[in-house]
Amino acid sequence: MSIAPSSFASAAVGIPTAPGSLPLLGHAIPLLRDNLAFIASLRDQGPLVRIHLQPGRPTIVINDPVLIRQMLVDLAPGLDKGRFFEKMGQVLGGDSVVTAAGADHVRKRRQLQPAFRHSEIARYVELMREQVTRTAATWTPGRTLDVREVMVKLSLDMLAATVFASSLDEQAFLRLRRDLSVVMNGVGARVMLPDWVERLPLPANRRFNASRAAVRALIGDAVAELRSRGHDTGDMLSMLMRAEDEETGEPLTGHQICSEVLTLAVAGTETTASVLSWIFYELARNPEVDERLQAELDEVLADRPVAFEDIPNLPYLRNVITEALRLHHTGWLVTRRTLAPIRLGGQQIPADTELAYCQHALHRDPSLFPDPLRFDPDRWLDQTWRAALPDGAFVPFGAGKHKCIGDHFAMTEIATAIATLTRAWRPEAVPGQSVRPVARATVRPSALLMTAGRRRA
Repeated sequence: MSIAPSSFASAAVGIPTAPGSLPLLGHAIPLLRDNLAFIASLRDQGPLVRIHLQPGRPTIVINDPVLIRQMLVDLAPGLDKGRFFEKMGQVLGGDSVVTAAGADHVRKRRQLQPAFRHSEIARYVELMREQVTRTAATWTPGRTLDVREVMVKLSLDMLAATVFASSLDEQAFLRLRRDLSVVMNGVGARVMLPDWVERLPLPANRRFNASRAAVRALIGDAVAELRSRGHDTGDMLSMLMRAEDEETGEPLTGHQICSEVLTLAVAGTETTASVLSWIFYELARNPEVDERLQAELDEVLADRPVAFEDIPNLPYLRNVITEALRLHHTGWLVTRRTLAPIRLGGQQIPADTELAYCQHALHRDPSLFPDPLRFDPDRWLDQTWRAALPDGAFVPFGAGKHKCIGDHFAMTEIATAIATLTRAWRPEAVPGQSVRPVARATVRPSALLMTAGRRRA
């Protein structure tokens, strides 16, 4: 059902509407002009601000960290995931742990949890590091790199290696990477645009549909082959095949496994690539951070490659990654939807209302993070400041029952990549660039060209 504007207004009279809304268009123009600046500006208008993204259904943007925490944790049982996640499930052709809600999400999370256990992530590190080492070997001193494109390719390689370590031959692996790249780039547009656009006979739609079908077919073939052999290859695909439905005791179907892998690729690869890109950018801009990072890596690793057991002993590397997740978070509009009336921030919110918050804006709030635009890994050493942060102020992987299931996997993946790449290469900025964050499906660098200087053989 949908709430008429007058019904919503009578139920939430104290919630201001952001300026700039037009009949039919709502806030489309300020969002198209600069969506990040528009969302960040809402913090000055109150803890709850109404914007219009869809006709007949207002969206309430939550700016207060205490209320964000309340939404994600306390009120979570009465919320659905909202349009963004619904649409992603439709686009990818099936619900996954990322897009499912309610009891379905809980069931899927339990099914997949074994694939993200500490012991499994430890096994993935060698596979990740092998892909990073291959990438580093292709670079030459002084050559200009499109860093984001390089990091997207690397993230896809790491994902494919951990999910399909021994399940695909080299040619199938290359086809999978190519088609996953097409799907990943197309999802953002399909999620944000009206439904009818994806039905147009456009070349981009045909490419997307063909690549999505190819990925599903390839994953289905790999699942069928593994099941016929009855062999556990030790990769994530084998883990998914061992997962069982807790209600029926049946294994996941090929269709369900395809949905989980596709969503993991889209949600994980895009975000990992952006975080890696921003870390390279900040290391080039802040040579003192780069020097301290290299000193720590040299002290802990000496001349050997990074291993899983090394990561807890690299606190400065962890703070570098944490600061990148703060300053350059990839989430710009995370949605929920009320299933029944709720009370939030002293306001009565009707059922069927979209709620949203912006991690990118939240993590740059000067009232929470002093000098918020400065890249400062040492801020995380201040225990007094950290203790005073409200619970909902820093949520790089969300919170509550929908917290990212792959948070430890992602941190390990990023740490492995940075510890491997930066020991071989020193990132160097190309002069004259204006690098800024832009929000598509996620927040990414607008353009990021860099060169690399060889650090060691």
